[in-house]
Amino acid sequence: MRKMKLWLALAVAFCLPVFAQEQTGKIHGHIQDPAGVAVTDGIVTLSTDGGKTAKYTFKADSNGDYKGDGIAPGTYTVSLRRPDTPADKVLDQFLNVKITAGEDTQQDFDMTRADYISKLTPEQRKQLEELKQKNAEAMKENAVIKNLNADLKQARDDNHNKNFAAAEQLMLKDTQAKPDASVLWLELGVAQAGEKKWPDAETSLKKAIDLESQSKKPNPEVQAAANNSLGEVLANEGKIQDAQAAYEAAAKVNPTQAGMYYSNEAIVMSRAGQTDATVAAADKAIAADPNKPIPYYLKGQALISKATVDPKTGKIVAPPGTTEAYQKYLELDPNGPFANEVKGVLQGMGETIKSSYKAPKK
Repeated sequence: MRKMKLWLALAVAFCLPVFAQEQTGKIHGHIQDPAGVAVTDGIVTLSTDGGKTAKYTFKADSNGDYKGDGIAPGTYTVSLRRPDTPADKVLDQFLNVKITAGEDTQQDFDMTRADYISKLTPEQRKQLEELKQKNAEAMKENAVIKNLNADLKQARDDNHNKNFAAAEQLMLKDTQAKPDASVLWLELGVAQAGEKKWPDAETSLKKAIDLESQSKKPNPEVQAAANNSLGEVLANEGKIQDAQAAYEAAAKVNPTQAGMYYSNEAIVMSRAGQTDATVAAADKAIAADPNKPIPYYLKGQALISKATVDPKTGKIVAPPGTTEAYQKYLELDPNGPFANEVKGVLQGMGETIKSSYKAPKK
């Protein structure tokens, strides 16, 4: 009897019904406004009282898509609002949307559909058409800018590879298409300078500088680059004071690169045979960055050009500062491209060349 009771108890236990956990459903969709633009701040709610009380809330992502899960099966009113939409208003709404257990229901909010547009007031339709026109113009402008950016990259590559004629033709076309883009004029000027078309290059570079200075947020790198290139152009035209002013402007607008601009000025002045201007530019470059060897070399080279020869000893008598400049060059770059030349000059001056110079760590 006891065993019989135990068996019956087990039988009852094994015969108890097993209740499965209730399954839930999902929902997803895309949201776009009447102009066809994705709504990235959309708020989608599911309710069972006609949209008054949100039982589930899901937010759109940066693409205008939304998704949600854990929704109890049933029929819902699916509503769309934005953060500033009044609680008693909706942007769009769908009634009787069925959520089925284990399924993912798609419900898009496509406000470009005819039945949605038909409900807009005449004024709203007018505003919509104006918005569509603006969007179309913006898309067209974006397409133009995309092409210009590709051309600009190609022109920069061409200039870097000394294909100046190709870069000039490309930038001539693009400055006509978008004459208010300073970077295009800059690259055009660089190309024309590479071809030694000095007057054309001067015009293009000044155009770049003027456009950039008039912009709401001038780009110092563009301004400095244009002035830096303009300095070389003006020097080659024999406009030495104007060239110096251009390099000064480059250093002023972008002081973090002042050493480079003044070094370029010293190089250009040296090529133009402007000794005093070379020394002045080299001194400015050294003051801005005392660890670059080239300005010291250029200064020494400019000064040695004023040297005389002592008729009694036959030694070179150089202006003050020459030895110091050359010695500093060797200190900074003992194996540099001008090291042998500098050593020869120092020896001709009867100077002792220090043997303790070591190549600086990079």
